[in-house]
Amino acid sequence: MLAAAVSKLGLTGLGVQAISAVGNSIRHFSSTENTDLKQALRELIPAQQERLKALKKANGAKSLGEVTVDMAIGGMRGIPGMLWETSLLDPEEGIRFRGLSIPELQEKLPAAVPGGQPIPEGLLWLLLTGQVPTASQAAAVTEELRARSNVPLHLRKVLDALPAEAHPMTQLSMGVMALQSGSRFQSAYARGVHKSRYWEYVYEDSMDLIAKLPQLAATIYRRTYRRGEYIPPSYNLDWAANLAHMMGYEDPGCLEMMRMYQTIHSDHEGGNVSAHTTHLVGSALSDPYLSFAAGMNGLAGPLHGLANQEVLRWLKDLVAKLGPTPDKEAVRKYVEDTLASGKVVPGYGHAVLRKTDPRYTCQREFALKYMPDYPLFKLVADLYEVVPEVLGKTGKIKNPWPNVDAHSGVLLQYYGITEENFYTVLFGVSRALGVLSQGVWSRALGLPIERPKSMTMSQLEKRFGTGPAASS
Repeated sequence: MLAAAVSKLGLTGLGVQAISAVGNSIRHFSSTENTDLKQALRELIPAQQERLKALKKANGAKSLGEVTVDMAIGGMRGIPGMLWETSLLDPEEGIRFRGLSIPELQEKLPAAVPGGQPIPEGLLWLLLTGQVPTASQAAAVTEELRARSNVPLHLRKVLDALPAEAHPMTQLSMGVMALQSGSRFQSAYARGVHKSRYWEYVYEDSMDLIAKLPQLAATIYRRTYRRGEYIPPSYNLDWAANLAHMMGYEDPGCLEMMRMYQTIHSDHEGGNVSAHTTHLVGSALSDPYLSFAAGMNGLAGPLHGLANQEVLRWLKDLVAKLGPTPDKEAVRKYVEDTLASGKVVPGYGHAVLRKTDPRYTCQREFALKYMPDYPLFKLVADLYEVVPEVLGKTGKIKNPWPNVDAHSGVLLQYYGITEENFYTVLFGVSRALGVLSQGVWSRALGLPIERPKSMTMSQLEKRFGTGPAASS
């Protein structure tokens, strides 16, 4: 099975010993359990460095496929152009985190309560090491993040200098930049640290930033929506549950929802705007604070992280016009009218996926367990039956199925987190787990600065003999 997988990845030139080493490097720890995440990484990195060298030597000159003009001018869709180890998105299966699907994460990762949602600390261990952690390893990550979670006094001063109406994502970006003064990578680079140790300081910055993000996000929430009445962190809660607590939400179901939310939004391979931006800026050896802040500015765009807000506004408009419990035929007519007016149905379709987003399915299953009679969930469930059929009949939609944004706002609304402008902040906190984990590996593997080739319309016209520039 491993040899077949290696062949599929184009690594056939590695040889039996290298293939065996690759397999061993992604298996669980053996009898002696190590709960030191950084040490676990230190032990894994040399083998992966050799793996990359072997990959380049055996396959460096081989083609990954053709690039068309449509791909070049269409947002680079489908162009393979970067290495991203932490997750892979399959058009049919959806996202896999280090090879594991979302149902597999829910089955294998440690949970805070028996049979409950995985804690993101376990996912962080998986993303960084490629190994499913034990409960004690995940607990060690919880303790490490807790020890790093204190924020400097100047952070609140920076936020308070912003206008009260500043968008929460603006505050998040500014808050991350305010934390940048504590960058260990920046200090180490200024001291002339050897490039072989870059990853160590990127790891330190990444863990510091991940640890502080719940308090930063909760501070933004409380100053924006709760008159600046802050709630101190609890030292008995895990990372995601503490975020909900500091925001002011204690319902056990809400804590479980936040654990799930922070897990499933954490990574979606490297080509999306926030991940690619973080990777691009990090490739210039900008520290994790600078690169993550850049990624968050991309996440704030309406076509990326703000999409869940668009879904919720569309749902509220539907309810305002049809009432809280419309029948399916009325919903169908509303969807058809939306399309006829030249608008899209938000939350449906995806740039890569061609089936229902497994992140949507995960949230749907959570809602069926915790809020089966919630009217807004019932409406979303009806849309799931109606929208794909309507979109499919147009013949213009490659993927008529719902994505993650079609459901996430409903869960937050149910637990009283009704401030839509804040939702992308929660998305951003989660996304840190994936993009910063990859950043550590990018430096460990010595990946170079990113520099793709751009073209002009004139150059394309001359190349293919069409258009005004073809005869000049």
